[in-house]
Amino acid sequence: MPYAMKVALRSLWRERWINLLSILTIAMGLLVLTLIVLFMYNLNLFTKRLPERFSVVAYLKEGISEQDTQEIIASLKKHRSVEKVTYTSKAEALRELKASMKSADYILEGLNENPLPASIEIRLKREVVGPESVKSFVSDIRKIPGMEDIQYGEKFLVSLHSLKTGVQTAGLIITVIMAAGIIFICYSTVKILFYRRREEIETLKLLGATKRFIRLPFLVEGGVIGAAGGGISLIFILAFYAIVVMQLTATAPLFGAVVFPQRILACVPGAGFFLGIAGAFIAIGRIKF
Repeated sequence: MPYAMKVALRSLWRERWINLLSILTIAMGLLVLTLIVLFMYNLNLFTKRLPERFSVVAYLKEGISEQDTQEIIASLKKHRSVEKVTYTSKAEALRELKASMKSADYILEGLNENPLPASIEIRLKREVVGPESVKSFVSDIRKIPGMEDIQYGEKFLVSLHSLKTGVQTAGLIITVIMAAGIIFICYSTVKILFYRRREEIETLKLLGATKRFIRLPFLVEGGVIGAAGGGISLIFILAFYAIVVMQLTATAPLFGAVVFPQRILACVPGAGFFLGIAGAFIAIGRIKF
């Protein structure tokens, strides 16, 4: 291994311009990969938090009795999908409306009677918040006598689910393509380095060097090229986060919700290292000694 490291570092310096070009190309590929992973990670966090804020609102029919209301609430609490049930009477709904319209409460002064219906806010369990499961739940509770209307943001839920599925599929495809591209770059670089050292390798073969002894420096070179590309990519990512996200947070608070997981600091160079070794391994495996 010490000999392999020495030979690999000497070769990397001797062919520094080819290696630098490969490192920068790998860095750009890993930068795109990391940004995709960050986007998917934050989208997944957002969808996981959705159940905490998502609820179904059921409006009761006008003139429903107190006893029927309590029976409906009891029936909803027994449902396997329900986490919490909150009842809002007509009077409470009007008070909440007046409180939210303090600056324009004169609009409500001419009302002779309360036009707002009583409602029940239903908080669902985390595991059932999905387009199909929520639709099935709403279909079930529509059958309960006394229900007037049910609202739950169907279009938003379906759109969010479609967005998540589409992003995950596209992200996976791009990840596979970019990873294959990085492996190919390392493969091509190591192959060029191998042929440039052909005479040296022939001499080693005449001296009795084994295939593993000859191949090991190339694996080290592939790993170093990949890890260096990962390190440069990490610098770009940190700069992007500091310049773009942190600056935009001041003008658009939405960017403040972007999460940057700390473990990515080790994953990016590590990913470059393993992809570099994979490319080098494929390259020297296809070369006939």
